[in-house]
Amino acid sequence: MGVLATAKVVTGSGRRGRPFFTQPGNREWVTVIESVNSQGWAIPPMILFEGKVHLSTWYKETQLPADWVIGVSENGWTNNELGLIWLKDVFDKYTKSRTIGRYRLLILDGHKSHCTAEFDQYCMENSIIPLCMPPHSSHILQPLDVGCFSPLKNIYGGQVEANIRLGVNHIDKPEFLTIYQTTRTQALSSSNICSGFAATGLVPYSPERVLSGLNIQIRTPTPPLIPTDSENQWVSETPHNLTQLQRQAEVIKGLILARPQSPQSPTSIALDQLVKGCQIAMQSAALLVQENIQLHAANNKQKRKRASTRSYIATGGVLTVEEGIERSGLVEIKQQRAEVGNSEPKRRAPSRCSVCKSKEHTARTCPLRYINE
Repeated sequence: MGVLATAKVVTGSGRRGRPFFTQPGNREWVTVIESVNSQGWAIPPMILFEGKVHLSTWYKETQLPADWVIGVSENGWTNNELGLIWLKDVFDKYTKSRTIGRYRLLILDGHKSHCTAEFDQYCMENSIIPLCMPPHSSHILQPLDVGCFSPLKNIYGGQVEANIRLGVNHIDKPEFLTIYQTTRTQALSSSNICSGFAATGLVPYSPERVLSGLNIQIRTPTPPLIPTDSENQWVSETPHNLTQLQRQAEVIKGLILARPQSPQSPTSIALDQLVKGCQIAMQSAALLVQENIQLHAANNKQKRKRASTRSYIATGGVLTVEEGIERSGLVEIKQQRAEVGNSEPKRRAPSRCSVCKSKEHTARTCPLRYINE
């Protein structure tokens, strides 16, 4: 959860074979099962956490889409049972109504949870054709690996780094869900998905694209845009950002240099120093404003976390976000009823006669006492 990206460790020769690596944040494993279509859309993900129970904070504090699925396993990885649940409750559910024709082609990697007899039997009964890729080939044959997972890793790493700069050094499960929702929206875009299918030679079908991709290709960088004349025109006014300050400085320099004097004159040097000082001040102010906004948001988020209560709403299995929110609401209602019951003051039971059990008098004035005597 807290790993920024793939990293290389540089250490001294004396520690060869015993490298020491420090990584901020939580390094707990979490598995996300994603599936995309060649038309550019993705079905809801299944997120698997390490644990045995579902917590209400996963569903109440994250504002996830209602159709996302969250499950738990002992180590945070998928297994045969969860793989079959994903096939039935996620893939089949969200692709059956959008199928053109009879069959659906499901391209998979070679994980063992995709190769069980139950998985294959369900595919046969529901006109799903599973196609497993050869080992060690997902980096050139799997559309998700080629078009989506690389930007997803980069964007996620940037989000974790931004949290670390704000002092949030531990990425817990609710925080991960919030970050991943933002990251997924950007990485699994329609253009990235279609580019992944095209780069792997699947849609449109082109095996040569995969074969040619085995060699390193040198791409010509895109030339920078040439500013038009309208962009160079600038009217003298009070600058409010770095771009306006730079243009204002160019206007002033042009007016100064229009007179017969050297560009290295004391006037030009003083102006450059003045502009540089203004740039530093503007940059510092912009950074402070942005940091203040981010710190305020992070502080409010931490306050909400401390104020919220964690409740166990399910044991094992998987739940959609909609089901998790519904169960969290039921648990909250039970807790509120229990608190109301406990808040009522305890009343002392009315006194009774120990002889006849009547509430009208005590044993001292009970008529039966004198009769018995």
